[in-house]
Amino acid sequence: MSESVSISVPAVLPLFPLREIVAFPYMIFPLFLKDDELTAFEDMLGHEQMVVLARTREEAVPGQTPQLCEIGTLCKVNQIYRLPEGGGKVVLEGVVRVRILDVADTLPHIQVRCEVVHEFFEKSVVSEALVQSLNALLKIALSYGRPLPDDVMKMIDLIDNPARLADLVALYVNLPLDEQQRLLETVDPLERLKKVYMHLTAEVQRLQVKGEVQAEVTRRVGKSQKEYLLREQMKQIQEELGEEDPRGTEMTELRSRIQNAGMPDEVRKIADKELKRLDRINPSSPEYTVARTYLDYLAGMPWGRSTADNHDINQAEAVLDEDHYDLKKVKERILEYLAVRTLRERMKGPILCFVGPPGVGKTSLGKSIARALGRKFIRMSLGGMRDEAEIRGHRRTYIGALPGRIIQEIFRCGSNNPVFMLDEVDKIGLDFRGDPASALLEVLDPEQNSTFTDHYLDVPFDLSNVMFITTANLLDPVPAALKDRMEVIRLSGYTDEEKEKIAVRYLIPKEVEENGLSATPPAFASAAIYKIIGDYTREAGVRNLQRSIASVCRKVAKEITQGKPLRETITPEVVEEFLGPRTFFNEVAAEQDRVGVVTGLAWTETGGDILFVEATRMKGKRDLILTGSLGDVMKESARTALSYVRATCADWGIDEGAFEDSDLHIHVPAGAIPKDGPSAGLTMVTAIVSLLSGRPARRDVAMTGEISLTGRALAIGGLKEKVLAARRAGVKTVVAPSRNRENLEDIPDDVKNELTFIFVDDVHEAVAAALQ
Repeated sequence: MSESVSISVPAVLPLFPLREIVAFPYMIFPLFLKDDELTAFEDMLGHEQMVVLARTREEAVPGQTPQLCEIGTLCKVNQIYRLPEGGGKVVLEGVVRVRILDVADTLPHIQVRCEVVHEFFEKSVVSEALVQSLNALLKIALSYGRPLPDDVMKMIDLIDNPARLADLVALYVNLPLDEQQRLLETVDPLERLKKVYMHLTAEVQRLQVKGEVQAEVTRRVGKSQKEYLLREQMKQIQEELGEEDPRGTEMTELRSRIQNAGMPDEVRKIADKELKRLDRINPSSPEYTVARTYLDYLAGMPWGRSTADNHDINQAEAVLDEDHYDLKKVKERILEYLAVRTLRERMKGPILCFVGPPGVGKTSLGKSIARALGRKFIRMSLGGMRDEAEIRGHRRTYIGALPGRIIQEIFRCGSNNPVFMLDEVDKIGLDFRGDPASALLEVLDPEQNSTFTDHYLDVPFDLSNVMFITTANLLDPVPAALKDRMEVIRLSGYTDEEKEKIAVRYLIPKEVEENGLSATPPAFASAAIYKIIGDYTREAGVRNLQRSIASVCRKVAKEITQGKPLRETITPEVVEEFLGPRTFFNEVAAEQDRVGVVTGLAWTETGGDILFVEATRMKGKRDLILTGSLGDVMKESARTALSYVRATCADWGIDEGAFEDSDLHIHVPAGAIPKDGPSAGLTMVTAIVSLLSGRPARRDVAMTGEISLTGRALAIGGLKEKVLAARRAGVKTVVAPSRNRENLEDIPDDVKNELTFIFVDDVHEAVAAALQ
């Protein structure tokens, strides 16, 4: 069914132009006019009391007809009355939309010819859904506090005409005048209803957001007001009870700590400034915790606190001897430091670097040094560290920021001159978070660390009194700049006799106590200790020796708890019973002299070791095959050895045709272990000469040395470790370059007495000593 609005209007109607309002049908609204405007308005009305209200497109110019919008509203004048203070009020009611056809006259007032805009609407599912949705949105808007008279809401509930409902709701939604005019000019009621629905939806969403924001603001303000009131009440209660304000007490205590911390003047100024800032911050604010933690670190740092050094050198030497066996160079360096400190009170702490294989006592030596000096001890492991902030700390702008480990550990120990051990300096990592090794440059430089600045503290702290000790298994991975800042002290492996003494003095008493055998301690026979050293451990240090002794003690403890007879003495037979079959064998003593197989000596990060270089020949195309996980340097040594032998084959009695139609294969067993370095050059030359000349190599002769292309024997490193490895393996004669003769001073006398040393200048001397 379709309906139309029908009304008869005069041919010419008076028009009153509007600028600040848009009149809609069914709209009852007041119009306030001045005296002259009210007089003109009354003159223009006819007996029908009808007037057309239309909005002008621009400001009216006196004497000119204003530009009118095409669609206006025919209104009925319900009431006109003058106000006592001047002017008047006209109450109008919108009747129907009209289209202005033309202006009939402009004097004495504007009269226009217009026609009624007929609105056709048809009830449908869409119109009913829109009407229901508009009603629901209006109720939602009312729930958010949007005012609307009750009679209007009842009227809206009763209206089912989309045209009339759209006009009524358009009045409720605060739209700009231009948008209201566009709605007035929308003739199709259903289309107008859709536009009103979209505007009302936006209005409801705005009200929802506004309501949520207001609720959150109210909640926060209410919480702050509640905290303020409670805090004021608490102050009043404390005053009545004669108690002090906790925050005031806290600030007083913090101020006292800062005054007594002995800070430098520059740091004290910063601390006072932060303290004033802290006093103004609300304790519930996250910024309060950040500022308080920062002041705690500043006040707790040992700016002027240090421990007194032990100047009794004899007592310090006794402490070092009590904790560690041998290590003469290290102990001598510590006693030198003490002697200088005794003569000169103010001196910079040394930066020592202990380099050696695992298990020789590098880390435990730091504790002994701290005990000998009477200082506090700090140990910090650098192994696997990849973040520069671990050393220098984080900026305070980051959430959860903390000082670096250097400052944290010194803060905890409460002294500015501890013994600070940086363990595993050769195992520092590097990634996108920075280079910790580079951050250590300032820490470990005696010329710079007096003004070390942590990112968190952001003030300089003097580290020159700290005695830094670093440890490493290898120096090669350590950056050159960092290595240059440290005094390197090498710790070699122990001889069997030294290990036996260490076991008797330190390891056995410690394991007996830790395994609950103090009441009935078993006695370890010397032969039993040597059996553990020779058959069950083969290392430069004593770590595996300690584990084996611990295993024996645990088995003794197990037998005691089972009620078995007590073993008062641990003999070699008991060791074999407890530890099982031997793990290591004497490779050299168990083998026969063979052609093309020569014993060599190698140095690794775990100490010295022996290796065998094997050479064989087969038909081929004069290729050189190298196997055994050899590194580039070791491969070059093999090529150099082959080139030298081919160039001097007449000297060895080798036929020049031996290299024709043949491949030479050099292999170093234990192929799963990577090997590298130039010190196997002499061994490779000897193996090739032995193979091609048919002369067997003496298995009890081990050699080490780099060769040149002209046959000279060049110096090598790690002679002591290699000699100890040769002795463990049962070697009787060691061949080494003459330039290493001076290194014999580092080798214990008992080892030198058991071995024969042959120092050579060229390859010929080495081959003569090794081949039969």
